[in-house]
Amino acid sequence: MSVVGNNRVGIPIVVLHDAEGAVVEVETKNGELIRGLLFEAEDQMNLYLRNAIIRDPNGMKRKINQVYIRGPEIVFIVLPDMLKHAPMFKRIKHWREHGGAPPEGVGQAVGQAAAILRKANERRMGGRFGGGRGGFGRGGDGGRGGGG
Repeated sequence: MSVVGNNRVGIPIVVLHDAEGAVVEVETKNGELIRGLLFEAEDQMNLYLRNAIIRDPNGMKRKINQVYIRGPEIVFIVLPDMLKHAPMFKRIKHWREHGGAPPEGVGQAVGQAAAILRKANERRMGGRFGGGRGGFGRGGDGGRGGGG
């Protein structure tokens, strides 16, 4: 398992997702500086900002309620300092200290998947679902209840 999880996105993208809900500043290829509340970030680095102020290359400012910026148009993004303490960096620290072992609880099945796995293990071990090895209907008697 990688440090960033199973979705195979890199650390910069995970940190960008952690910045959702914070004020960021973005410079685009055409020289605009856009400062606003990062409402949503996508894995392709497309950004959706709200309450944004756009400063064009000539220095003119305009306020806009929402703006969508495509990832390929972004030159750089200034993130808030609070992200130094983002959960991603705690995972990296744990990963380095424990030789790649995932933190407790990470990688374990939850919800319906956990219930399905638990039942399958109980069947294999002859648990409360009745059957020793093999589970239901594998007693060799064709379902007649005899032993044979």
